[in-house]
Amino acid sequence: MNTDTSPPDSEGSLATGLEQRFDLLVASITDYAIYMLDPEGYVSSWNAGAQRFKGYQADEIIGQHFSRFYVDTDRAAGLPQRALATARAEGRFEGEGWRVRKDGTRFWANVVIDPIRTPDGALVGYAKITRDITDRRNAEEELRQSEQRFRLLVQGVTDYALYMLSPEGKISNWNQGAQRIKGYGQEEVIGTHFRRFFTDEDRAGGVPERALETARREGRFESEGWRVRRDGSRFYAHAVLDAIRDEGGTLIGFAKITRDITAQREAAASLEQTRNALFQAQKMEAIGQLTGGIAHDFNNLLAVLSGGVDILHAQQPGSTAARVLDSMRRAIDRGALLTQQLLSFARQQPLAAATHQINTLIGAFEPVLRRAGGPQVSFLFEMAPRLASVSVDEARFEAALLNLVVNARDAMPDGGTLALETRNVVLAAGQVGALPAGQYVRLTVRDSGTGMPPDVLARAFEPFFTTKPVGKGTGLGLSQVYGFIAQSGGDVVIDTKPGQGTAISIYLPAVEEAGPLDAGLPPLHSERVLIAEDDPLVMAVACELFETMGYEVLTAPDGVVALGMLERDDTIDVLFTDLMMPNGMTGLELARAARKRHPAMKIIIASGYPQAALRHEDGEGDFAEFAFIGKPYRLADVARHLRAI
Repeated sequence: MNTDTSPPDSEGSLATGLEQRFDLLVASITDYAIYMLDPEGYVSSWNAGAQRFKGYQADEIIGQHFSRFYVDTDRAAGLPQRALATARAEGRFEGEGWRVRKDGTRFWANVVIDPIRTPDGALVGYAKITRDITDRRNAEEELRQSEQRFRLLVQGVTDYALYMLSPEGKISNWNQGAQRIKGYGQEEVIGTHFRRFFTDEDRAGGVPERALETARREGRFESEGWRVRRDGSRFYAHAVLDAIRDEGGTLIGFAKITRDITAQREAAASLEQTRNALFQAQKMEAIGQLTGGIAHDFNNLLAVLSGGVDILHAQQPGSTAARVLDSMRRAIDRGALLTQQLLSFARQQPLAAATHQINTLIGAFEPVLRRAGGPQVSFLFEMAPRLASVSVDEARFEAALLNLVVNARDAMPDGGTLALETRNVVLAAGQVGALPAGQYVRLTVRDSGTGMPPDVLARAFEPFFTTKPVGKGTGLGLSQVYGFIAQSGGDVVIDTKPGQGTAISIYLPAVEEAGPLDAGLPPLHSERVLIAEDDPLVMAVACELFETMGYEVLTAPDGVVALGMLERDDTIDVLFTDLMMPNGMTGLELARAARKRHPAMKIIIASGYPQAALRHEDGEGDFAEFAFIGKPYRLADVARHLRAI
């Protein structure tokens, strides 16, 4: 009888149960294809995940070689065999690649192959785990392509420097725009601090560090300023610095965008300069017109006074009243000088222009300039050799130069250096005021004096504007210089800063040659005179002047009436007419009509405006065919013209 009462083999039963549960676990997994290969690579087991991924039932694939899951190119390249060899030699193979389903479609798989060995090391097969990661790969590929497109976009931008900085400000990437604008290749700047692009003064002032700190604190920093290229040249930049943070809010770096706006800045500055020049020109033109009109009317008033004084003086020679009349004459002469100064600013003074060499004029006038400067002023003459000639009125030029020297002297109350410099210059259109392009001669009077603040500089050329104490200046010095130079076809530029002196530069057009202006005044003598004048006071004085000289006088209040009288009377020998008259006919038109009807008639035109300015304004021709007399005229002036004619 069998007396063995021991229990059944419990360890064997337990092992069998565990293997069954493990087989059930593997068979139930659907997210992974888990199956066995024999040592030659033939499939020996198949789970639900393998069936779902690859589309094969277990009875269709067990006993088949696993290489059938590979694409043709991989099979031809021997990739399945290399995978088994790697797993066998290294204990593991892992890779990714395209695999083929039963229906011929492809999926991207992550594959792990592990060798299975007995306790004594004999190879009995392989465990193969495959996962379909097509969706992940597609997402990664889309991200890769998106990043590639972004890199191409960033690299393709050449008008902006786009690059990244570390949290410490070191450069981590570099685009083509950055290379074009700043001149550095990528290999030269990666890993270096972006402060290298700032000017020395900005680095010394901590500007780069403040930019990083502001962007770190506020999320953004925007600025404009000078930056330095690789070759040391500077450009004006508009820069934006944005902080970049991860999802947790940790700062991971900065995005830096820089644009070269030098051209735009220069264009804006040029436009502003042009606007300021236009405003200044319009202001000076308006003041000039007003000043010229006032001077003209003032001349009419002085003409009445001057004529009256001459008449009274002729009637009472040697009397006590003559001394009073002499005083009145001196006052009238001073008034006439003032009107000439006003007309000088208004560019309406008569000029006797001739071709001159400015160096020669300055050399001849040097003793006067030195005396005007006084003993405390040290003169420095820097005359350019082979200086071009200019067309200028010598006397007016000397007066203008003297004005500049006196102003410079007054700006150096404790003495200093006064330099006179001449140069040949070539100007582009609009480079100096509204002067056209061409060759010019520049005369600069530079002092080491007090300089002018901006508000004084803005009004420096205005008549009667002065910073000198009462009784020390009329305010007409610089306005005369400006008017004379402008009338001569040039311009005046002031460069000054408070405490750093003043440099006033005169620009005059260079000329090959020029001759003096010919007044061309015709001779005159007559016994009957027709006076055409619309101002009753001026008319009365003119009649007295001609009657004092023994002429028979006829009068007309305007050109239309005067022309009618000339058509009816052939015995008039002299026509004395004002230029500006009402009712549609000027004195010039009257004179031309009279000349056609009476070719032998002697004609004198009078005006408070000088002949040169009127010729410019009229634009119809030359006044030289007629005698011209400026207001206020004196008895001697009229007599001289009559004798000359």
